[in-house]
Amino acid sequence: MGSGSAPAQSGAEAMHQLLDRIAHADAVGLDIFGLGEHHRREFLDSAPAVILGAAAARTTRIRLTSAVTVLSAADPVRVFQQFATLDLIAQGRIEMVVGRGSFTEAFPLFGLNLRDYDALFTEKLDLLLRLRDEEHLHWQGKHRPALTGQGVYPRPMQARLPIWLGVGGTPESFVRAGTLGLPLMVAVIGGETHRFRPLVDLYREAGRRAGHAPEQLQVGLHSLGYVADSTAQAVEEFYPGYAQTFTAIGKERGWPAVTRAQFDAVAGPRGALLVGGPEEVAEKINRHSQALGGISRVTFQMDNANLSHEKLLHAIELLGTRVRPLLHT
Repeated sequence: MGSGSAPAQSGAEAMHQLLDRIAHADAVGLDIFGLGEHHRREFLDSAPAVILGAAAARTTRIRLTSAVTVLSAADPVRVFQQFATLDLIAQGRIEMVVGRGSFTEAFPLFGLNLRDYDALFTEKLDLLLRLRDEEHLHWQGKHRPALTGQGVYPRPMQARLPIWLGVGGTPESFVRAGTLGLPLMVAVIGGETHRFRPLVDLYREAGRRAGHAPEQLQVGLHSLGYVADSTAQAVEEFYPGYAQTFTAIGKERGWPAVTRAQFDAVAGPRGALLVGGPEEVAEKINRHSQALGGISRVTFQMDNANLSHEKLLHAIELLGTRVRPLLHT
């Protein structure tokens, strides 16, 4: 599961409904719930660690993660402290997916230059991974004051806080994840999922060359999706809001308006969207796993189509009770 956007109601109501959905995901047996980080009016999740703290207090079993932490625009020391604190609250159920995000608003908001896009992320990822493994750190970089042996606290409950690398379609990002031995979360929000297989192979080969064990090189798939009682119902309910959302984003980025034909293509058997009835969605996830050489995690982003809270609760229940038992493990 993934979440964080704000439907057309008050922020307080939307936030409480989001927390209800996370609690419901826990109750129906889902394994993980992720929150993105955005700095836009239509989203609630500019401070995901705060929301995850509230979610940790309302859940007992489900793992909670960022999806993604926009590390380029953050201080890795504060990020580590926040998620280590969360891990204590959740008693060892916290993870992170770190990346550069799909929007760029955080860069001017925090006084950063987009020309440093890759250099910022590379340096801050190095610092975050060092903080995970070293309590007292000597470190020097270009974009942050040096650390000269200070202790960074608290330490998380888990001996090694899980950190995944969230990637899009850049080959260098896949190689970086493999070289570092980090689990990989591949965001596929359009096109055909099997086209990412060469990049996933690149990740696994980079990991092998760096000496990492194959079982360490986990691959997760993040897709837009929605489950209803039937495929026809899922498409009817999901398409209008999906088209509205991505047409609006397209105006910002110079894309054409979304058409039903385009939607039907990406919602088809080989397309990236996981939209359908429980059996159809489970079959598609299993096909995607085979196409990518095996995946260990799938996360859905369902709340970008302006669906009602009640529909999202029902979809979560279907994921836990009908889809999850059909997945190959």
